Amino acid sequence: FNKALEIAKTAYPHNIIQNPDDYKEAQIRLLNQMTEELILLERARELEIRVTEEEVEGAIAKIKEDYPDDKVFEETLLEYAVSYQSWRKGLKTRLLMDKLVERELKNRIVITPEEIAKYYKEHYSREQVGPEPLESPQQIDTMIIDQLRREKTEAAYKSWIDNLQKRYAIEINKKEWKKILSS
Repeated sequence: FNKALEIAKTAYPHNIIQNPDDYKEAQIRLLNQMTEELILLERARELEIRVTEEEVEGAIAKIKEDYPDDKVFEETLLEYAVSYQSWRKGLKTRLLMDKLVERELKNRIVITPEEIAKYYKEHYSREQVGPEPLESPQQIDTMIIDQLRREKTEAAYKSWIDNLQKRYAIEINKKEWKKILSS
């Protein structure tokens, strides 16, 4: 937990430790994220969902496309005090959790023609797009379906994770947790 907290602190203002309430809230948020991650990893293991080295390398290559060169990428990791191995492990975990969510939720989402029409009417009217849309009708349909699927997945996630939390028990050592919170 403490190692993860050191990494997480990079996302907060440097003086968060001076505000005990904010720091405690950050610790609790991290604990909740870590327990949720454990539950998702156990569910993925149960369903035999895996991420291959090729998938990880492909994701790394795609991320590195956003950087002018490897040196800038490595400097960014150093700036946030994250080792490449630690970052890579976190990426692999993220890819695994994405696969799980896709299998358990995203692929089961049904998008009706009425929902597509309603979304189109709300977001792609002539006034909003202009006289000639920049995308083809097929591209627009794909973007609408992707957006609706993403929104429905996000809406279904909370109840899905709540059900998983009931299935998989995670016990927190209360004595150690109190020590962490008071340090």
